[in-house]
Amino acid sequence: MNKRTGLGFTFYTIILLMVLLGFYLYYQSVKPTANEYTLNNFKQDLADDNVDSVFITQNMEVPTGDVKVSFRLGTAKNFYVSDVNYIVNEVLADYPNVKVNVSDVRRPGLLATLLPYIIVGIICIVIIVIASNSAGGSAGAGGKVMSFGKSKARMTNGDDIDVDFSKVAGLEEEKEEVKEIVDFLKDPGKFVAAGARIPKGVIMVGPPGTGKTLLAKAIAGEAKVPFFSISGSDFVEMFVGVGASRVRDLFAEAKANSPCIIFIDEIDAVARRRGSGLGGGHDEREQTLNQMLVEMDGFGVNEGIIVIAATNRADILDPAILRPGRFDRKVAVGRPDVKGREDILKIHTRDKSLAEDVNLHEIARTTAGFAGADLENLMNEAAILAAREDRKFIKKEDIDKAFIKVGIGTEKKSRLVPEHERKITAYHETGHAILFHLLPDVGPVYTVSIIPTGIGAGGYTMPLPENDNTYMTKGKMLQDIKVSMGGRIAEELIFDDVTTGASQDIKQATAYARAMVTKYGFSDKLGFINYETQEDDEVFLGRDLGHAKPYGEAISKTIDKEVKRIIDECYADAKRIIMENMDILHKCSEILLEKERIDQKEFEALFENRDSADENIPAIELSPETEA
Repeated sequence: MNKRTGLGFTFYTIILLMVLLGFYLYYQSVKPTANEYTLNNFKQDLADDNVDSVFITQNMEVPTGDVKVSFRLGTAKNFYVSDVNYIVNEVLADYPNVKVNVSDVRRPGLLATLLPYIIVGIICIVIIVIASNSAGGSAGAGGKVMSFGKSKARMTNGDDIDVDFSKVAGLEEEKEEVKEIVDFLKDPGKFVAAGARIPKGVIMVGPPGTGKTLLAKAIAGEAKVPFFSISGSDFVEMFVGVGASRVRDLFAEAKANSPCIIFIDEIDAVARRRGSGLGGGHDEREQTLNQMLVEMDGFGVNEGIIVIAATNRADILDPAILRPGRFDRKVAVGRPDVKGREDILKIHTRDKSLAEDVNLHEIARTTAGFAGADLENLMNEAAILAAREDRKFIKKEDIDKAFIKVGIGTEKKSRLVPEHERKITAYHETGHAILFHLLPDVGPVYTVSIIPTGIGAGGYTMPLPENDNTYMTKGKMLQDIKVSMGGRIAEELIFDDVTTGASQDIKQATAYARAMVTKYGFSDKLGFINYETQEDDEVFLGRDLGHAKPYGEAISKTIDKEVKRIIDECYADAKRIIMENMDILHKCSEILLEKERIDQKEFEALFENRDSADENIPAIELSPETEA
């Protein structure tokens, strides 16, 4: 609740209590109170012949009354009696010279009796009405009492949106797809003249942080039209019918401000496929979806309203909302490539000062798999690190530290690690690094460190991909499996024992090998057949109840054997490579124990120095006698 609304209601409640307290004090005041003049004083004045007349007023509580005594000197006094008859018949009977006047019982009229209650009731009604209007005025359309059916969408005027296509990088093709919508909103006449129908809706699909919301804002900013933004979860409440009512209210408000854009973020929260799960077909979410289907393409006409939605789970959306006439276009917003990442970094460094050693292209290569939000966070963390050192510019060192913090976890340099564990970590990470360097499709090595990180790892080895791979080849996946095994093999060769540090490596290698067999058809024995189950991808409980594997026990055993074969062959090959480079394994581990971290140049220098040393060894020429 809005703080202003809560304070207003409390204020009016206090006013009401004060009014009730006033009535209570009023009624208390009209009750008889103690008086200095008493019945005994009255009898004494009668005996002294000081009383001229007596006026008795009977109360409604018969036989009580109030007695007004007028003295001969012109003064008067009052006192309360519990029995008027006693005063008249006994006390005043002995004094016939005293004038006595007894009034009838005072009986107020009906209006006078009900008037206090009417006033209190009117005050209560007025206070409730004022409090309700105050709540509605301070909280907006959705803040009035019992106004659950009002839309929670936030409206932004087109002139107030400072985002345009120039601030969206790495999405060149996506921007081209939605530019037609901007043209329609600016000049719909040319489309109508050509007999064209502009798409009623555009759904943007992609991983989180890739710029779906930013692209929708850029469309509104370019077209300079009102922009309604709402989340899919804002439609659904615990009260039946609220979601459908909010959909109707949203489109009614959009019609009043057309042409405009309605942006629904995370639409999968309300537009999931109907009939899924164990619930019935008339739950609140499905009623909301039905109303949305009608509003987007029903009997009503929504001229000049374009609905843009964003989701990262398009596979669970209802087919009815994805058909032409509702969401006519599906724009895939994926992760940026190297060039796209470099363009995004340029945008996020516009207002930041960079040192000369900062190379955005190298950063773009290092951040393979990063989305736009990840890159913005990376540069923000680097700026924070620079500000900590009272610098106004960002150095390469700041970005490297920020990359480790974002991608791996904060380095725990203060953690005390036993020397034996540091040695194990050094050989473990060197094992990974040797395979990264020597296998052609997975390197080169960017950084090797034995500094513990925030995720619980004792160290890390970071590669520097040459480019982004659209496809994964069989050879590349086999090399990834071999790299995962490098740490465990190094431990086994040096210490004749192994640790639990390779648990994540084993998990990754097993997942790769099983995917090669069941998903990608890389097994010669099983052939070009997909044996992947849907257990991990399925999200509907109702379908999981009847789930079964699409193959028998014989195939299951063959899959396990093929996975084991791939793992064993990769392990043997990786072990051979590391044994052939035992000198590098020892040298690199020694340097890591001394410096804790080495970069690409230092690591590659180990191989270059070994090669140059081999070339300087003089060749031995054998004489004919020796040959004989």
